[in-house]
Amino acid sequence: MNIRIIEYRPPQIAQLFVLAAALLHWATPMKELHLYSRPVAGGILGTVGFAVMMWAWWLFRKSDTAICPTAKTEHLITTGVYRHTRNPMYLGVISMLLALAICVGTLPFYIAAAVYFVVINHVFCPYEENKLAGAFGESYLSYKRRVRRWL
Repeated sequence: MNIRIIEYRPPQIAQLFVLAAALLHWATPMKELHLYSRPVAGGILGTVGFAVMMWAWWLFRKSDTAICPTAKTEHLITTGVYRHTRNPMYLGVISMLLALAICVGTLPFYIAAAVYFVVINHVFCPYEENKLAGAFGESYLSYKRRVRRWL
């Protein structure tokens, strides 16, 4: 059985990491060790992350572009939030995971956010960058030179 992580949607992976973090938080004495807990700051970061993600989602919907990373991409979106980051949906989810970690304040939630970032940065982003370079050639490569992967 060959399971490739790229076959899963990033929000499903995020949900799995949150569930694992919650179980570890609940089942271990780690919940007693608060690293950094600031619910208001976490709430603000989570709201901003959600807004960035939804702005990017809206741009995809408006241009009738598939959101699934493995689906064929019909349009290269370089406007709106995509002028500042090539991966605003991923950035939004990472921000929300980090916001949850800041709200709860325990190690499992910080680990979940960090591991999600590693998976996205080292698996999904390179996969999508190769796919977009193949589909859009120099126009994507020019965009990639102008706009950073994250911020």
